Amino acid sequence: MKYTFIAISLILTSLTACVGGESAPSTENTNHETSPTENVKEEGTTSEEDGVVEITIESNDQMKYNLSEIRAKAGSTVVLTLVNVGTMPKEAMGHNWTLLNAGVDHEEYASAAESAKDNDYQVIGRESDVIAHTAILGPGETETITFTAPAAGLYKYVCTFPAHYGTMNGTLIVE
Repeated sequence: MKYTFIAISLILTSLTACVGGESAPSTENTNHETSPTENVKEEGTTSEEDGVVEITIESNDQMKYNLSEIRAKAGSTVVLTLVNVGTMPKEAMGHNWTLLNAGVDHEEYASAAESAKDNDYQVIGRESDVIAHTAILGPGETETITFTAPAAGLYKYVCTFPAHYGTMNGTLIVE
């Protein structure tokens, strides 16, 4: 009995170490020059050069984006890359990035999107509420989208996969 307890303890300890001990690699680009409009939050990258804002944002199995705030100038071209650094299956922990128009309630939109699985969790008939979005990505998948930054203001972005919007959201600040 004593040896069984010790064996189980060792197995649990090693499993705990495997699950929690590894962090996702940073996508920070150390070769770019810093500009006054650059905004780096946590471990993502955002840079602006010649009117083009390049953003890399990560999503993970803890239902988090690594960026809670992004900045751009009105009318600039935004090139956004979403990277799912998680390992859980897409069906259980898929992620997207959806930028909503000003004034659209991100919680209400994401709640409505939960029933739109066949449309990548985007609400059919409410396309005018969305400025840009990625597809639902599984582990290790990446997608890059390009859009024009809207007029100056605050715009919410959110993951519309069911129940993710509470912790997977942020703000695009357009100046």
